[in-house]
Amino acid sequence: MVLPPVVIGWLLLLLLGVRGPIGAWLNAWFGIRLVFTTEGAAIACAVMTLPLMVRAVRLSIEAIDPGLEQAAQTLGAGRLDRFLTITLPLALPGILSGAIVGYVAALGEFGAVITFAANIPGETQTLPLAIYAALQTPDGEATAAKLALVSILLAVGGLAAAEWAGRRTRAALGYRP
Repeated sequence: MVLPPVVIGWLLLLLLGVRGPIGAWLNAWFGIRLVFTTEGAAIACAVMTLPLMVRAVRLSIEAIDPGLEQAAQTLGAGRLDRFLTITLPLALPGILSGAIVGYVAALGEFGAVITFAANIPGETQTLPLAIYAALQTPDGEATAAKLALVSILLAVGGLAAAEWAGRRTRAALGYRP
């Protein structure tokens, strides 16, 4: 969460590039090349948003009363059974919210994507990269403004959806506000 996105993109290049230890192996054995591809852009976004998602899930799990799992254990429930019937359902609001917020945050990723996947229109160009490209052209401000409005609407819509999903899941689980 604290590393600059360009640093993450550069590290992805070092690891997953065609000369990197993982990228060279993937290319040699499976013919998979991730750098400068749509898949590479998705990986860069996923790596950048993973800390947001993990934080939401961790906070959700930490908020669960440990007495519930202890009670289930005394009644003979095994570790997997306790996880599937107590921890996972109670953490579900945080998992859903984290996934939605992570997805929306990925839509705004710039630094890691441009470093690892470049800015190839129709291939790896994301919304922020399209805004950047529009601002680099004469008279591109109108296009950039339209794209920025789409970005703002997606961000607000995503946050609203995360809040709605969290509330809906909590209500379905019988949580009281």
